[in-house]
Amino acid sequence: MPNPTACLLVIGNEILSGRTQDINIKFLATRLGELGIPLREVRVIPDVAETIITTVNTVRASFDHVFTTGGIGPTHDDITSECISAAFGVPWEINDEAYAIMNARYPKGEFNAARQRMATMPRGATLIENPVSAAPGFTIGNVHVMAGVPRIMQAMFECLAPTLEGGLPVISRAVYAMGLLEGAIAADLEAVQKRYPDLDVGSYPFAREIGTGVAIVTKGTDAAAAEAATAEVTAMMTRLGLTPIQGEPA
Repeated sequence: MPNPTACLLVIGNEILSGRTQDINIKFLATRLGELGIPLREVRVIPDVAETIITTVNTVRASFDHVFTTGGIGPTHDDITSECISAAFGVPWEINDEAYAIMNARYPKGEFNAARQRMATMPRGATLIENPVSAAPGFTIGNVHVMAGVPRIMQAMFECLAPTLEGGLPVISRAVYAMGLLEGAIAADLEAVQKRYPDLDVGSYPFAREIGTGVAIVTKGTDAAAAEAATAEVTAMMTRLGLTPIQGEPA
């Protein structure tokens, strides 16, 4: 059976404006790969209700899992939760379990209307635990809604992960060579990709303090094939008189 697929929606005007740099993509891509749920698409969208609703409905019909980050805080521009409700056509209402968790978190009288927004969710949602700041995320259908703050999102995901049905883990093998130019290996590398159609063979030029070169990264669920493809790339670099180095460049 093919592995289930995933899409990530990064929601927030602050990402699109450049004010905030997203670091959640790398974490989720890595962890989902380990679970055998390859991340196939990432979309960054604004805090605009129509855009969120339309995008959620589009991607949840195309992917096995949809993950969202951002827009579930207590302020007026945190509209992800209510938009998910609209996308699924269900009421947006206080979730009793979430309310109880949040109410217990704050001193008496401080669980105000703004904070109660974080306990308001689509009817029928299942909570995603938040061991950092209590306010939970939620799952409805195949859509998993999490916070945008990386530390909180990561903690939420680790609570969610055991419930996700994945497939074969996606493994990655990398080899690089200093001084290598992409044009010198383009044709040979294309031939490697054709021989291993079930793998993703990527070429990534780099410039570091150590110098410049190209890293070749092979990803897939077949470890033997990935090893074989990497061996071919290593031999290719050696034929060019270069010294292949296993792993990613520092």
